[in-house]
Amino acid sequence: MNLVWTGSKLVSNGDRHLHTRFLANPYLLLTITALFWGGNAVAGKLAVGHISPFTLTTFRWLTACIVLFPFALPHLRKDWPTIRRTLPYLFLFGATGFAIFNNLMYLALNYTSAINVAIEQASMPLFVFALNFILFQIRTTWLRIGGYMLTLLGVLVTATGGKFSGAVLQNLNIGDVLMICGMMTYGIYSVFLRNKPDIHLLGFIFVLAVSAFVTSLPFTAYEAATQKMILPDMQGLGVILYTGVFPSIISQLFWVRGLDLVGSNLGGLFVNLVPIFGALLAILILGEQFQLFHAIALTLVLSGIWIAQKAAG
Repeated sequence: MNLVWTGSKLVSNGDRHLHTRFLANPYLLLTITALFWGGNAVAGKLAVGHISPFTLTTFRWLTACIVLFPFALPHLRKDWPTIRRTLPYLFLFGATGFAIFNNLMYLALNYTSAINVAIEQASMPLFVFALNFILFQIRTTWLRIGGYMLTLLGVLVTATGGKFSGAVLQNLNIGDVLMICGMMTYGIYSVFLRNKPDIHLLGFIFVLAVSAFVTSLPFTAYEAATQKMILPDMQGLGVILYTGVFPSIISQLFWVRGLDLVGSNLGGLFVNLVPIFGALLAILILGEQFQLFHAIALTLVLSGIWIAQKAAG
């Protein structure tokens, strides 16, 4: 099947009308996007003991590069002058948002639950807000700040398992700390996306995927040198395939297409589905237990984001 992404439409010669109808439904596209992103935490948990975290990141982005290359090649040729001029920025985008973030998340899943990671993923707007305020002095309202404080409280409830007795820092799980650091890294990537060059989406994702692959290699070399590397077995290969195709490529394309149709304000609300889907998948697939502190944390995080979004207008 000849599949082509043409700016805002993904079509095939075999069934153009079916794809057109499918891609005209933004709510379906954005829901599927959130589902695949939520599934990334579960996939990372399934990888534990079957492929080491840094090796998973390397193979994930290698897979994405191989799948994307034939579709991205025409756009890479067309946009090459712009790509070459902005390559250092593109490399940093891929290093922070695609490589280091996923390294931290997959490492975190060796120490904490997929439910925790899914809830903490929802805190990304908090870090974007904080970085925009610190770096660019973007003005805001007290109501919006209050919303993000609720989100931060929800993250702390998750990271401490709801144990606020004694020193909070002593109750922090190292896996949750790693995930919070990962969200800070992804926040940096998200903030500086405002400087993204005007190139085709497929070319943009491919260059970032290559950057992520290159950035991940020293981390994987460290795993090998310290005898921490676990090469993938069959389950590990399945995780590589899922992460390399669904959250890495399909979700990115569906996300952009969905935002094209409904706008960023409405489309951004679908990010709130990521922790919900992640928690549900962790329960159904991994058999993890959804506890009271998870419910409290999820309520705080989603309420905080909702208040902040309403305050932003």
